[in-house]
Amino acid sequence: MSRSWSDGTWTHEPAAVEEVGGDLVVTAVEGSDAWRHTSYGFVHDTEHALLAPFAIDTAVEVEFTAAFSGEFDQAGIFVRAGDEHWIKAGVEFADGVPGVGAVVTDIRSDWSIAPVPDWTDRRITVRVSWSGDALTVRAAPTGEPLRLVRVLPFLPADPGAVGAGPMVCGPTRAGLRVPFHAWRVTDADASLH
Repeated sequence: MSRSWSDGTWTHEPAAVEEVGGDLVVTAVEGSDAWRHTSYGFVHDTEHALLAPFAIDTAVEVEFTAAFSGEFDQAGIFVRAGDEHWIKAGVEFADGVPGVGAVVTDIRSDWSIAPVPDWTDRRITVRVSWSGDALTVRAAPTGEPLRLVRVLPFLPADPGAVGAGPMVCGPTRAGLRVPFHAWRVTDADASLH
């Protein structure tokens, strides 16, 4: 089921948002990011995430074009259960190449990323499925089979307060524009494979 862009509420307003031919084009504010402590000692709570209710036994998908060039340019899905309990999953430009990965935050953040240089400038689908006490993250260029990125425990204190949706951050530069082509809600994945 397609979700309307108007269904969501921004965690932090982007520099600009416009609808172009059905796409939602989001321009990030320079310095926008989401991170809590861990190694670097800083906290960033300035991501641009368009969130709508996310229910157990469902999955959320977004499609966007990964035309990144600035260090840590990123887009994907944000799942928020609270200020210190959230995940972001998608594509991030690090060390000169796009990488697929996730940041999982339970008071402190971790980071997993794997280089995917062939995803440069391509349309990408990211999917987060919530089943039982876990989230399953998958991603791939749109039209290709989704590949497993991560499975993580997810036990929010208030399951009814969880939101999820498209996310973009521009930690190191102004002017990052990301076109989101789709936002969908479907049934949760039936299995890991």
